[in-house]
Amino acid sequence: MYNQKLFVCFLFMLFSGSMLVAQSQKLKNLEAQRTQKLREIRQINSLLLSGKKEEQSIVTLVENYNYKINVRKNLIKITNDQANQLTREINTNQKEITSLRTQLKELKEDYAAMIVKSYKSKSQQSKVMFLLSSDNFKQAYKRLQYINQYREYQKKQAEEIKVKTQDLQALNITLSKQKEEKKKLVEENKKAKETLELETKEQERLMASIRKDLSKHTAQIRKKRQEADRIDKEIDRLIKEAIAASNTKAGSKSSSGTFVLTPSAKKLAANFAANKGKLGWPVERGVIKLKFGKQRSLIDNTVTENSFGIRIATEKNAKVKAVFKGEVSKIMVIKNANPAILVRHGDYLTIYRNLSKVYVKAGDEIETGQEIGEVFTNKFTGESLLYFRMTKNSQNLNPEYWLSKN
Repeated sequence: MYNQKLFVCFLFMLFSGSMLVAQSQKLKNLEAQRTQKLREIRQINSLLLSGKKEEQSIVTLVENYNYKINVRKNLIKITNDQANQLTREINTNQKEITSLRTQLKELKEDYAAMIVKSYKSKSQQSKVMFLLSSDNFKQAYKRLQYINQYREYQKKQAEEIKVKTQDLQALNITLSKQKEEKKKLVEENKKAKETLELETKEQERLMASIRKDLSKHTAQIRKKRQEADRIDKEIDRLIKEAIAASNTKAGSKSSSGTFVLTPSAKKLAANFAANKGKLGWPVERGVIKLKFGKQRSLIDNTVTENSFGIRIATEKNAKVKAVFKGEVSKIMVIKNANPAILVRHGDYLTIYRNLSKVYVKAGDEIETGQEIGEVFTNKFTGESLLYFRMTKNSQNLNPEYWLSKN
């Protein structure tokens, strides 16, 4: 009966152990996400909201607050998930403690019964007499084995009681830490919600100001969108030119709009593709202010913006780094816009736009992480924005899928 109980307890502990491992891993993942969001908020404060606000347009301020509010909402959700996960772990550990206490009680009762039985046996007749009363040598040998096994079993029971007691103490300590950690998370979330409320009110105040003269702001947005479209079209044209020039140099008359690759270029492209999701960022510190793809304006939802890359807000005079090794295909000089660098990685291209300084020239072989220029900083608004695009041949790719999450 006792062995059956032990087996059931063992199965329970095995199942609980596997659950705890899975829960702990989930908790670690949530903590990593929370740390990332906290880092983003710190960077937003230093890179977006600490600029010369009096010089920034009201539209830019709304965009900045909207970005920060979205990140903070994600932070609150992740922290809630983390607190809920801790609650599940606390409940699991409390069940484990209850089970351990039950096992410990049974072990102690069993051990006490053995001690009493051993004492009674000792008072009735000595172990020597027990052996001497054997009918034959074989029986005496078996009795000796029984005495030794019984003694070992007593030692094992005593050791198991010691281990279970230590496990119980360790779980109680873990439980106390988890409760304290949950309390801290709940308090942090409370403060985050208060801050979110203040930021939302500020954004609403700005939006109310915009609505008073919506047509004026909408006209400004459309003008900026038209200018961005003009620059994107020019970059598309220069990309096609670079592909055609490369193919001509390779002795090919292909007009397919794709690179003709040499064996070494194929290898480079394969290495680049293998690093999807692991590429380093083009700046040391930055937040993605404009994402890839079609998006509606926050100010006027009738205005859409189709972004072919991402716009990264970074620090003043930030150094631009190559995300992967390759060859500088072209230094793009665009009318009424700051320079851009096009780097080729086989049939992949990375484009770094809105630079104040360029450190490389066409034809240079560059390494991963090499500094290739500086981001332009607007002296009136204090904003430093890097426009980063990626293509395979002339097909646009979403850089967020390729850059490291860290």
